[in-house]
Amino acid sequence: MKKEENRKLTVQELPVGDIVEAGTAVNFHTGSWRSQRPVWDKDKCIHCLTCWISCPDNSIKIAPDEKKTTVVRGIDYDHCKGCGICASECPVKIRAITMEQERK
Repeated sequence: MKKEENRKLTVQELPVGDIVEAGTAVNFHTGSWRSQRPVWDKDKCIHCLTCWISCPDNSIKIAPDEKKTTVVRGIDYDHCKGCGICASECPVKIRAITMEQERK
């Protein structure tokens, strides 16, 4: 029987509670073809990390602050494809992320 080293796990085989690998945009600079870009307003952000969890390409930058709490630090435009998921998932009353037309 041949060993399947590179086989992807099925839904039933995924470990419970583990985070699945981020999207593949981290391997490529895909931001150059985006038509809209997310704009993050640090003064409105409550650092709920919903945008980070929702981003399919790991384009939301996070880091610990002085209190050792994980907070949003910005957006990685080299890898962001402009899908708008981060903006649509941002809490409705806050809207710390909005979509704007890309400037070329």
